[in-house]
Amino acid sequence: MSARTAAPWPLVALFTAGYLASYLLPTTVGRLDSGLPLSATEAGSIGSALLLSSAVAGFLLAAHVRRIGPRRLARAGLLCAAVGYGTAAVSHSIPVVVAGAVVGGFGSGTVTTVAATGIAAQPDPHRASTLGLLGVSALAGAVYLTVPHLGPGHGLPLAAIALTALLVWPATGRLTSDGPATSAARDSGRLPHARSGLVLSAGILCWSLAQNSLWGVSGRIGLTQAHLTEVTVGAVFAVALGAGLLGVMGAGALGPRLGRALPIGAGTALIAGCIAVSASATGLKTFATGEIAWNTLYPIVLSYLIGLAASLDGRGRWAVLVGSASSLGTAAGPLTGSVLSAQAGFPAMGAILAAGLLAIAFPLTAVALHTGGRTLRLGPVRRGGAPAVDLPDAYENAYASTSAR
Repeated sequence: MSARTAAPWPLVALFTAGYLASYLLPTTVGRLDSGLPLSATEAGSIGSALLLSSAVAGFLLAAHVRRIGPRRLARAGLLCAAVGYGTAAVSHSIPVVVAGAVVGGFGSGTVTTVAATGIAAQPDPHRASTLGLLGVSALAGAVYLTVPHLGPGHGLPLAAIALTALLVWPATGRLTSDGPATSAARDSGRLPHARSGLVLSAGILCWSLAQNSLWGVSGRIGLTQAHLTEVTVGAVFAVALGAGLLGVMGAGALGPRLGRALPIGAGTALIAGCIAVSASATGLKTFATGEIAWNTLYPIVLSYLIGLAASLDGRGRWAVLVGSASSLGTAAGPLTGSVLSAQAGFPAMGAILAAGLLAIAFPLTAVALHTGGRTLRLGPVRRGGAPAVDLPDAYENAYASTSAR
């Protein structure tokens, strides 16, 4: 069967398995720090290496899913994830843990690429990607609530990701073994709106870096500064991920009614405030308020940024480049957060990130105002590959490529 007519549930399962590593990043980095002879910065570096490896997989493979075949590529990715994360989970050798995280990250990125490409080809990609976000948020929330009760050690979050990859393996049987032999021709002409595209690419790189700088150290903020137990921190993260689902649904319901400039500018400013609040938390109330509000706003603003990228070029080339820039910022986030917090402390880190977000809110808003009147009917943006054309509006389809983290 073609990718367009394939049942969506295998794609939802792959989406869940591919994104789980990034959703579990705070507890993974925190347990690497506490369970192995690593500094906070070194643990954050491993988290960044994992995400960078995942991003590289997307860059390399997104344009080749049809040629290689979704089933073959998904199984290779799941195997890499299971072997890589599983090896890192059972080993106490730091080089082996690092290598396992990198291999596992590449597997996660491969699986995510297959899922995003398949979801983009669905008749209703917004519904399929929303189901994927629901799945990964629910599973990550369950892990956050369960892992603290299973004992200490760095291996439990990694083992959960590896186990998920194995459990999802049967779903690959519903994927096609080979994709269509042909694909849409690419436009080799000059990119339109070059200045706006470059500003947006640079801005979303910094935007994503700020988000994941906090996300990568949020677990340590809750444990060491807010003096919460791991059980309580896990519960806050579970609620925050649930709030993120409300953000997903809210962005889809709101659509283009407010334009792009207001949600991007005001939303980024509000996120800056949430980051400052969360990073300065010294108790449960402040920590939970910052994390939950932030996770509610994050997917709303991200959807408008992706829609803005899609509006710059009818062939989707700016959408690809902006998505790639965002993934680079995501990969650099954990290390940046670890270095800033180690050198300046969590509150100062939050203030620096918040100031940076406020600064980039202005050029992002300017790009949105400059292109705000243009509405293109594009397919969903997916990292590393051009979006399909003549599908529903980009606002509805943006989540087929989102890395919600």
